[in-house]
Amino acid sequence: MTDGTFEAFRRAEALLAQRRPLEALRELAVVLEAAPEQAGVQLLAGRAYLGSAQLKRAEAAFRKVLELDPSDHYARFALGRTLQRQSRLPEALAQFRMAAAMNPTPEYQEALGELSARLAVERDR
Repeated sequence: MTDGTFEAFRRAEALLAQRRPLEALRELAVVLEAAPEQAGVQLLAGRAYLGSAQLKRAEAAFRKVLELDPSDHYARFALGRTLQRQSRLPEALAQFRMAAAMNPTPEYQEALGELSARLAVERDR
């Protein structure tokens, strides 16, 4: 990354932290063009897409991160959230399971438990 793209990346991070995902995506445009194969760039883009409800784009970005780094537990969790918001619950559950197995944080465990319970209730109907 050049100094200019690095600064754009940092501005995008700050905008996303302020819950301004569309503005973050505008900043990221130049970064995505310059460094599309960097997992960190794709992860930030995925978070911004998810934050702006661009779910197909978020899914593609998180899948790209996992292609570049299959051990990224947060990308798995975020992909699970993205799939969940698309009502693709069994796929989301699989991603939550993998994220929780890789890094059993309370957030991942809670998401896994909630979705497992929801699917169990739906099965019993």
